[in-house]
Amino acid sequence: MQWEFPGGKLLKLVIGDITRVPADAIVNAANAQLRGGGGVDGAIHRAGGPSIMRELDEIRARQGGCPTGSAVVTGAGNLPARYVFHAVGPIWRGGDRNEAELLASCYRTCLALAEERGLSTISFPSISTGAYGYPVRQAAEIAMQEVCRHLQRPDTRLREVIFVLFDQATFEAYAEALRQRAPVE
Repeated sequence: MQWEFPGGKLLKLVIGDITRVPADAIVNAANAQLRGGGGVDGAIHRAGGPSIMRELDEIRARQGGCPTGSAVVTGAGNLPARYVFHAVGPIWRGGDRNEAELLASCYRTCLALAEERGLSTISFPSISTGAYGYPVRQAAEIAMQEVCRHLQRPDTRLREVIFVLFDQATFEAYAEALRQRAPVE
């Protein structure tokens, strides 16, 4: 599924493996310790190779981990990308601990990092909806809100945002959120 925004900018939803979808930057659903993990994080480290973890080791040595709602940048190793943006999403604790704002901040931070680097394409997973337990429909609404808002800006350099989703149920949640958010022409 895809939606075209003014200026030919595209938002795409696909089911697949984020480590196999070419983009200038791949967003990783990382943990605050930046030490690798399961799910998307584990897949990115396995496919990207050890250079990504070496860069994260250097970042940890300089600044410790990464705060929830933010992201750090490494090279992409063997991935079909230039960069990996390691975004730390919130752990779902019922919705009353600022989870929505922290999740939105992940998307805004990654989009800003892409703009700062003059990138054309970025791919996102469904941040925080795996082991962190964020309800997929709520997470999809936040993701679509932030990405649609960004792509509607006339000054954005990004030409394409791709959500690479793990399964059909997640895809359907994101597709519904996109139908609700996408601008009507």
